Amino acid sequence: MDKISRQFGDNLKRTRLAKNMSQTDLGEKLGVDKGYISTLESGKKNPTLATISKLAKALGIASDELLK
Repeated sequence: MDKISRQFGDNLKRTRLAKNMSQTDLGEKLGVDKGYISTLESGKKNPTLATISKLAKALGIASDELLK
């Protein structure tokens, strides 16, 4: 896993927890399994730009917040 994937995953997890959402909650908003959210948070998978946009919208933040 590279540094960018790890940073994205950390940002996603931190934001999700700050919004008091479980991986299941976020997965349901996106129509994906919580396992997929877990792989993103662990940096094992890289999301598409469309997925980053959907994640940000579900979390109520700007997409760039996940990429910082």
